[in-house]
Amino acid sequence: MSSYGDFFSNICDLDAMEKTALKAFVGGNRGELFMEYREEEVLCIEDGQVQTSRFSSKRGFGLRTFREDASRYSYSSSLTIPAVAQAVALVSGENFSGDTSAIEIKNASFSPRLYAPQQFINSRTLEDKINFLKSVDSYTRSQSPHIRQVLATLDSSWQVVSILQDSGEKCIDFRPLVRFSVSVVLEKDGILESGSHSGGGRHGYEPLISESALKSYVDEALRQASIKLEAIPAPVGEMPVVLSNGWTGILLHEAIGHGLEGDAIRKKTSSFHNLLGEHIAAPGVTVIDDGTLENRRGSINVDDEGTPSQRNVLIENGKLVGFMQDRMNAKLMGWPITGNGRRESYESLPIPRMTNTFMLSGNSSFEEMISSVKKGIFAKSFADGQVDIASGKFVFSASEAYLLEDGRITAPIKGAMLMGDGPSILKKISLIGNDFALDPGTGTCGKDGQWVPVGVGEPSVLIDGITVGGANLG
Repeated sequence: MSSYGDFFSNICDLDAMEKTALKAFVGGNRGELFMEYREEEVLCIEDGQVQTSRFSSKRGFGLRTFREDASRYSYSSSLTIPAVAQAVALVSGENFSGDTSAIEIKNASFSPRLYAPQQFINSRTLEDKINFLKSVDSYTRSQSPHIRQVLATLDSSWQVVSILQDSGEKCIDFRPLVRFSVSVVLEKDGILESGSHSGGGRHGYEPLISESALKSYVDEALRQASIKLEAIPAPVGEMPVVLSNGWTGILLHEAIGHGLEGDAIRKKTSSFHNLLGEHIAAPGVTVIDDGTLENRRGSINVDDEGTPSQRNVLIENGKLVGFMQDRMNAKLMGWPITGNGRRESYESLPIPRMTNTFMLSGNSSFEEMISSVKKGIFAKSFADGQVDIASGKFVFSASEAYLLEDGRITAPIKGAMLMGDGPSILKKISLIGNDFALDPGTGTCGKDGQWVPVGVGEPSVLIDGITVGGANLG
């Protein structure tokens, strides 16, 4: 595709559809026309055989108007003028006048910068991708006699969006996304344990379909499973916990990040809603949401309302200084728009969502944290968890964790469940590492039934006390 800026003009009467949609934005209505084309591909090999080979595409538009806190939304998979005209009639309400002479359609002063505009989904043949996944299976089985199952998956998508705001300003963005994952099951002395590793981002296949990626991903999955075979049950009770850098930032995302999204703040359903300007975290804790990181899974050139993404400081040296906003909630709160209006697809309303959310580095070394703990645990990675956004209360399962005894990492443990609440945990952070890392590019966040790709990250941190519960290991 020589110019993805011309994409929709090639598949529909874009100019006429946009001029029709503008009729919804008169009489004081605000909103946007969101148009989308997406292709997705999933390939999965289990035990050397192709189990899943799925290709899908979708196209459509969503037309929204809003006044104050009331939204009207209509969407269709038909990219036609009659479909848009019908949507206009449904969302215009009593404010409809049809006179759009004062609105001029103009391109936004925005240029793509964070990821390459390419139809990467066709950059490798189906045979190339299947052969790569089969080589993952072969290499994995050559590394251990205890292999019982190997699962390797490549999933990818590319999405083109065109967004026309009520002002007449429009932008077009192309969004690639790819992910490679490996899962293994080992059996030893009748005990089965699993390990997995995955990564990706907004780029082509090339960083992932390679011998070096194949070996590093498989080796990491095997390492995790092997360690679990030797693990002992987790201790229980409140104790110090050291969190590893990188993926453990998912706890920050879930237990704190959602409570700083504009809708939760405005509706006062977040425990942080009345704490702007207050010190809600330990000194040194600075939390950022940044959609402008190149090639990262949570990055976006523009959000799904047409606002350029940006770097937003949420907590600065322990003080709450900002929130994540879409257009509607920002207007209602008198807050700047932050480029966090996101939606799963044209079928969904935009709502305030995170992009890449992380804590900045501190000055402590990882060794200093470990040596300061007499009895506690080191959580290297998390599996799944549950969070109540209103209170920030969470339960997270540690997929890899170890005992800390007399300042040393000792036995691996299994079944460790970390329980607490975000507001309290923020204040119990006593040491912040100098080893900041982002996650490998695998996160997907759910909210209000919508799923969007996100990124997380943090340095290693020492939390003085978290309740640790042991899972029922049967």
